[in-house]
Amino acid sequence: MNARWSARGLALLGAVALAVPLTAAASAPAPATAAAPAAMTEAPATAAAPLTNLDHLDFLLGEPTPPADVAGHTTYRLAEEPTLLAPWTYADARDGGTFERVGGGPLDPATGDWGQGAYNADDTTRAAVVYLRHWQQTGDDGSRHKAYELLRTVAYHQTTEGPDAGNVVLWMQPDGDLNPSAEPIELPDPSDSGPSYWLARTVWALGEGYAAFVDDDPDFAAFLKERLALSRGAIERDVLSRYGQYVESDGKRVPAWLIVDGADASAEAVLGLTAAVRAGDDSSTTAARQLAEGVAAMASGSSREWPYGAVLPWAQSPAMWHAWGSQMPAALAVAADVLDDPALADPAIADATGFTTTLLTAGGPDNGWFPSPTDRVQIAYGADSRVQSLVALADTTGSSAFAELAGMQAAWFFGANHAGAQMYDPATGVTFDGLQPDGTVNRNSGAESTMHGLLTALALDAHPDIAARATALTSVADRVGLSFVEAEDATATDGTVSTPASWTGESSWSGDALTLRPGQSATWDIGPSDSRRWVEPVVFSQPGETSLSRWRGNGALKATGPAQGISPTAGALLPHALRVPVPERRRTVDVTALRGDLVLDGLIVRPWVSRLVLAGGDSRSELVHSSAPSAQRTTVSGGGTVRVYDARGALLRTIAFDDETTVVLPAGGFAIAER
Repeated sequence: MNARWSARGLALLGAVALAVPLTAAASAPAPATAAAPAAMTEAPATAAAPLTNLDHLDFLLGEPTPPADVAGHTTYRLAEEPTLLAPWTYADARDGGTFERVGGGPLDPATGDWGQGAYNADDTTRAAVVYLRHWQQTGDDGSRHKAYELLRTVAYHQTTEGPDAGNVVLWMQPDGDLNPSAEPIELPDPSDSGPSYWLARTVWALGEGYAAFVDDDPDFAAFLKERLALSRGAIERDVLSRYGQYVESDGKRVPAWLIVDGADASAEAVLGLTAAVRAGDDSSTTAARQLAEGVAAMASGSSREWPYGAVLPWAQSPAMWHAWGSQMPAALAVAADVLDDPALADPAIADATGFTTTLLTAGGPDNGWFPSPTDRVQIAYGADSRVQSLVALADTTGSSAFAELAGMQAAWFFGANHAGAQMYDPATGVTFDGLQPDGTVNRNSGAESTMHGLLTALALDAHPDIAARATALTSVADRVGLSFVEAEDATATDGTVSTPASWTGESSWSGDALTLRPGQSATWDIGPSDSRRWVEPVVFSQPGETSLSRWRGNGALKATGPAQGISPTAGALLPHALRVPVPERRRTVDVTALRGDLVLDGLIVRPWVSRLVLAGGDSRSELVHSSAPSAQRTTVSGGGTVRVYDARGALLRTIAFDDETTVVLPAGGFAIAER
C-alpha cells in the first residue's frame, strides 16, 4: 500500500470519525475525569458580544509529565518546567449535558494507556493556534500562558536528532510517554519516520507562535524559530528537494513537492511559514513560496466543469475534494499578501467564486465529493476551513464579495445548515462533532471540532460585520443547486447494474454501477427546473480504454481512461461535461452506448443559476450564482440591497430594492441580496 495514500486515508477516517459515535474511535471507557457542563443555549448569542468562549477547550486540557531524558525529545525549560499541556483527543457526551474526556484506540486498564494515546500533535498544534490568536486579539494573559505551554508540548513531539530529525511523533499517552507506533497502525509508522499532516501542523503552530512571542518573549521566540527551522528543514529535505518537478496523476500534471502529496497539508504549513516571514523570519521565505506555488498548481476545473475552480487537496487523485482541511485558498490569499505575489491569490479567488458558491448552493461543507457528492457528513473542520479561506480572501483583496460569502458560510455554526441545528454555542464553547446527512447531530465535542469552532469564532470576533451577518442567519429558507442522480436509478435501461467495492483507492462509488454495452441505453428523470442545466456523467475508465456514447440532445461523449501515473490504482472515476445543456422544459436525460462499455456511477446535474436563501428573524441573505457561458437574468427577493459580482469577485453594481428585483449575472458571476 502506498504510504502517502495510507497516511491520507487514515487522516480522512480520523476526520470522519468525529462525525460518528465515538465508540468507533474509543471502545473502552475513559479513566475517571471531570465532566464539563455543556448544554446548548436556546439561540446563538448576538455578534455584539464576543463569540469566542474557551471554557470547553480549557476543560479538554490535560497536564502530562513526560519521563526525563527521552532520546531525541526535549523542549524549552523542560528541567525547570517538567509538566506539559495538551488537549484530550475526544470528549464523549454524557447524561446531563456533560462530557467525558477520551483517548484514541482501546484502553488498557492495567496501564492506563490507549492504543493511540490521550493527546496528539495534530490537536495540540491547533489548540496552540487558538490560544495564540485569542491572546493576540484580546491581550488575555491566560491565553498567552496556555499558548506558551502548548507550544512547549508541540516542540516535545518533534524528533530532534537522527535521520528523521524535524519530523513529529503523533501520539502521547496520559502520563506523557510518546507512542510512535499507534494501534491501529497509522502511516508513516513510526509516525516520525516521514512527512505527515502533523509535521505540517507543527510548522503552522511554531510559525504563528514565533510571530506572537517575537516581541513579548525574545528568548522563547528564539527557541520557537530554531524549532521551526528544524521542521522546515525536514520539509526541505524530504519534500522541497523535488521543487519544480511535476508528475502525472490520472492524466493530470501535478506538482511533486507537496507534503504527503497534499495541498491541504502543505497549506497549513504555509500558514505558519508566512506568519513567521511576516514577523521577520526571512529564512522561511523560500519554503513558504515553494509550498504556496505547489498548492496553487492544484487548482482545477472551470466555472462549468468539475471541480468548478476548486483547489484540489491531493495530487494523487483528480477525483477528490473534501471540506476538512480545505484551507488551500486561505494559505494562498495570505501568501499573496506576505510574499507580495498577487498571482498566488488567483486560484483562491476562482475557488471562492466558482466552487464555494457551488458548494454553498449544493448543501454546504460536505466531507467529500469523490467526485460525486458521496460523503455528505459535515464537520466543523470543514466548515471552518471554508470560513478561514473566505475571510483571508476578504482581507487580502478587500472585496466585499468574500466577506458576504464568509458570513453565509459561518452561519452553518449557528443553525443555517440542513438540520437547522446550532453547531457552536458561544455560551459554553462547545462545538458538536458532526452533522449527518439525515440531520442527526453527533453531540460529542472532541478537540478538533472544538478548536475549529473557536477558530471561526475568533475570525468573526475580528470581523464584526461578518459576525453580525453569520449569527443573524439561523435557517436555510431555500436551496437550489448541484444534485446527483444515481446511475442505477435509471427509469428505463437494458444495461447491467453491479456493486463495486466503494473505495477505488483514489475515489469512491456513490452506490452501484451501471454498465451499458454498445447498443444499450438508459433514461433518467432529473426532475423539473426553471433553469437550463449542465449534466456531467461520472464515468469509470481503465487506462487506454475508450467509450463513445450519444446523449440525446446533449451531444456525444468520448471518454478515454487516462494513464495511471502516481495514482494509487489503475482506472479513473471522473465527471465528463456534456457539450449541450438540458433545456428548462426537459426533465429526462437519455444515453445510448455506441462503442466500448460505458460504466457510469451517476449524473452530476448543475443548474445554470443556483440559489441559496438563509434567514433568521428580520435578516435574510440570498445568493444566486451563474455557471452559464453568458449573462443570465434572475430575480432576488425579500427587499434590501443586492450586490452583483463578476467571476473574480469584483463589484459590478449595487441595487437597493423592495420585495423583488431582477439582476443580470455575468458569466460565472454571482449576486448576494441582504436585508
